[in-house]
Amino acid sequence: MSLQFGLQLYSVRDELQKDYWGTLEKLAEIGYRNLEIANHNAEDGLKPNATELRKRLDALGMKVVSSHISPLDRYEEIIAYNQELGSTAIALGIAFFKNKQEVLECCQLLNRHGEAYKKGGLDFYYHNHFQEFQQFDGQYVLDIIVENTDQDLVKIEFDTYWAVRGGVDPIAYLQKLGNRCDLVHQKDLPTNASPVNLLEVLGEDSDITFERFLTLHQADQFAEVGEGTLNIEGILNAVKQIGAAKYVFVEQDLTTRNQLESVAISYRNISELFKA
Repeated sequence: MSLQFGLQLYSVRDELQKDYWGTLEKLAEIGYRNLEIANHNAEDGLKPNATELRKRLDALGMKVVSSHISPLDRYEEIIAYNQELGSTAIALGIAFFKNKQEVLECCQLLNRHGEAYKKGGLDFYYHNHFQEFQQFDGQYVLDIIVENTDQDLVKIEFDTYWAVRGGVDPIAYLQKLGNRCDLVHQKDLPTNASPVNLLEVLGEDSDITFERFLTLHQADQFAEVGEGTLNIEGILNAVKQIGAAKYVFVEQDLTTRNQLESVAISYRNISELFKA
């Protein structure tokens, strides 16, 4: 299939909470067709109802192609939910590590997840932030994950913005990943982001916890696609040249704008890049 773009619904989470179905209608009006859903607190069940969601999306000409769900170990329920939606991919959205041993233990877990989901017809992915470019024993965390997980069970959903925030050239790393990565997340970096590499703030050997991550997670550190400093045209050209990726998802972690206004700007800009 040719490369397509879509939206990670985490980008409009507050709007969805206010009016789920109305927000989907507005996203369809903007022009989005491919969606990645976010069910980050699924302990009490997966919501909304998969049959109802599929029906509504079909009517809007939209589809779910991937999902972020946590916790991930309720395999039967999660597989059934995704099969009903027509989604073929599921990702672990975030993780933190104190040392290389914790990364290796996580790799074993990722392989187990990947094996379970493969049996249910779903591809399984690990999604990075900046902390995966911290080094343990002289090696990037993400390199350790790639080397110690089964390529047939665990793929990488590569977030280019977070790679830059980890001091890494996203184009070079995409080329390194090759066909191990067929889903990509894209946002943009504002001109006022300083330093660009967050590891310069924390230190390469710091203990990066979720709490410390949140202290650096500010709305003014994110820009809409095409409104910042990232070489998004170059990233998309690299993705197309590598030839493995299926979807590039707009994901706006935070914005200083209204969330729907934000993703509309990204849609306008990324759709122009896809026409080029």
